[in-house]
Order: sequence, then structure tokens, then C-alpha cells
Amino acid sequence: MTKRILLVDDEPDVRAIARLGLEMGAGWQVLDATSGKEALRMAAKHQPDVILLDMMMPDMDGRSTLKALKSNAVTHQIPVILVTAKVQQSDQQNFADLEVAAVFAKPFRPLQLADQIRHTLGWSA
Repeated sequence: MTKRILLVDDEPDVRAIARLGLEMGAGWQVLDATSGKEALRMAAKHQPDVILLDMMMPDMDGRSTLKALKSNAVTHQIPVILVTAKVQQSDQQNFADLEVAAVFAKPFRPLQLADQIRHTLGWSA
């Protein structure tokens, strides 16, 4: 069964590169959201298999979006992977209290992204 990925990032280039890696590398369906608010609507409507969530976005940052996803009965069970440029040790401490499956660093390698997700979530190829 084809996996459905919700990719949440306000940067068009990041979305395009990730989409390319996930669609070509794994044949997965990729849904785009450009903001936290859009992500909440799309997650509830499409029930993706995983959400890749940028931490730094205007209007509603990744932390606020994650909190809203986890507090909604319709979306609370969807695994979330944070994708962020903030990967220093001090930043990692800030993520420790969040209910996320993993934290991936930006920039990422688009052709390895699908394998990283599979490994993190225990999906077979």
C-alpha cells in the first residue's frame, strides 16, 4: 500500500526537494502544507501515515502545530517527524519534551529521506 506523507514547510524549495526524494525514491504520495494551520486541516482530512514538520514557520510554528495535532482526537495518533536546521545539543534538549518520532536535520539528503523515515518508523521497503 502506498504511504501518504504530509510535508509541512513554508519554503517552496524544501518542499520540492523532499517531494522529489519521497515520490521518486519510494513511490509515496506527498501532500504539501505551507503553514501550521493548513497542516492541521490536511492532517484531519487526509490522515497521512506520517507528518514531516518544519519547526520554524510564520503564523504557527512547529511546536504549536505539533501541540494542536496531538490534542486533536482525529490526528493525535499520526507520527510526526520534525525537520529543522536547529540540531545543536541545546536545541535537542528543547525537543526532548515533544511527542515526536524523530528529529531530522536540514539540510537533508532527498534520496535518503524515504529510507530515514522507513528506519525511524519500522516500515519495510
